[in-house]
Amino acid sequence: MNDALVIAGQSYQSRLLVGTGKYQDFTQTRAAIDASGAEIITVAIRRTNIGQHASEPSLLEYLPPNEFTYLPNTAGCYSAEEAVRTLRLARELLDDHRLVKLEVLGDPNTLYPNVTETIAAAKTLVKEGFEVMVYTSDDPIIAKQLEDIGCVAVMPLASLIGSGMGILNPWNLQIIIENAKIPVLVDAGVGCASDAAIAMELGCAGVLMNTAIAAARDPVLMAGAMKKAIEAGRESFLAGRMAKKLYSASPSSPTTGMIG
Repeated sequence: MNDALVIAGQSYQSRLLVGTGKYQDFTQTRAAIDASGAEIITVAIRRTNIGQHASEPSLLEYLPPNEFTYLPNTAGCYSAEEAVRTLRLARELLDDHRLVKLEVLGDPNTLYPNVTETIAAAKTLVKEGFEVMVYTSDDPIIAKQLEDIGCVAVMPLASLIGSGMGILNPWNLQIIIENAKIPVLVDAGVGCASDAAIAMELGCAGVLMNTAIAAARDPVLMAGAMKKAIEAGRESFLAGRMAKKLYSASPSSPTTGMIG
């Protein structure tokens, strides 16, 4: 089945995007990424060495850019100015790399997105030729505005970053998906494999996660579980679930031609 995820004109077989932070070391990071089957990996430019510090181990040595699509992100940025400056640095460090993840946070306690600053940053980045995948709230109006600005994917949260609370508002996600002409990926809040499967069954194009894997008791095993959940959820969505029938049972076997 040819069911590729297409972002900014590029096709990917995996619909699972994985972060590279919070692991014990780069060796564990590589093992988890391999188990996940992810092709796109996110990198927090302000927290991960990808060449800024020549004397320290670099993520590039463990996850070479010729094997993975890097998605530099602006984790830890609280203003449009900070975010734009960070991604300009990423473009320089990664040889004019244009595919980026934009996130502008509102406060350090909830890490909820500041949509006003996010919109401002998105406008600047799109004008400068960046291909922007954007973390946002689950507000359908904001999601559509970000699409209209020219973002290549919108990534509404399922719940707060790192909370593991799963999908708290599936109805808003469905509205965003139904009205979007670009990929919609759940970003933030996934805690276990069933959360990922539910996101895919809703019709999301993919799921981005980090803490759900890195903070698991066995990150590598969890990465494999997430891979299977994404695949199962996608196939379930494509297959089309049966209709729900409140107070109406239906026998699972034929009622015609019964013996006796």
